[in-house]
Amino acid sequence: MVSIEAHSGIYTLKTEQLLNTDLETAWEFFSSPNNLVKITPKHMAFEITSGKAKAMYPGQIITYKVSPFPGIRASWVTEITHVKDREFFVDEQRFGPYSMWHHEHIFEETEKGLMMWDKVSYKLPFGVLGRMIHPVIVKNKLTQIFTYRYKILEELFPA
Repeated sequence: MVSIEAHSGIYTLKTEQLLNTDLETAWEFFSSPNNLVKITPKHMAFEITSGKAKAMYPGQIITYKVSPFPGIRASWVTEITHVKDREFFVDEQRFGPYSMWHHEHIFEETEKGLMMWDKVSYKLPFGVLGRMIHPVIVKNKLTQIFTYRYKILEELFPA
């Protein structure tokens, strides 16, 4: 479901999920930034601050507020850097909590349903300190977020 590997100071999170839907429906859902609220844990108080977002397009800037931990509110700015209609899109952090964040969303229609992959390559700030807190805090938090997303998508697109 969710795996995280380290390589050259960068971490890569991968997920794989088979959804009981067609490519058109899935693409419509995932290409709307407004649906991020639906698949983010409620306790994170996720809020798009750049206004109601239109369907994504390359160059689109989206700003958010999110609470990764109780009492901490962070701003996050991402850019949609690549879109290949009904195949994949990429969002990259421009400003936020990571030194680097590159998130690939990949879709493929199969006989069994829609296969969806997430691949997030990220780097933490603060050098050695960042690497020390990764296994204790960051890895667990990201696993929790993507496990929640998996569960919600199972409910939105039931078998």
